[in-house]
Amino acid sequence: MLVSIKSFDVAKDVKNKGIELSVSDSQGAHLGDLVITKTRLIWCKGKTKVKNGKPISWDQFMAYMDQRD
Repeated sequence: MLVSIKSFDVAKDVKNKGIELSVSDSQGAHLGDLVITKTRLIWCKGKTKVKNGKPISWDQFMAYMDQRD
């Protein structure tokens, strides 16, 4: 899995617009983007636009991860 930050400003808080991570498989094929904002994470599979991505709140994400223990 290859993950890269599409844009990165060092030592800044995540703002409303968030940061976007590009996710590719080990051969470099684009799988999607993960957008991280102050209020949620949004998975955009393939070339899905952010407005059509699948959001999850931070609380939902943390509860999901805690259940995996």
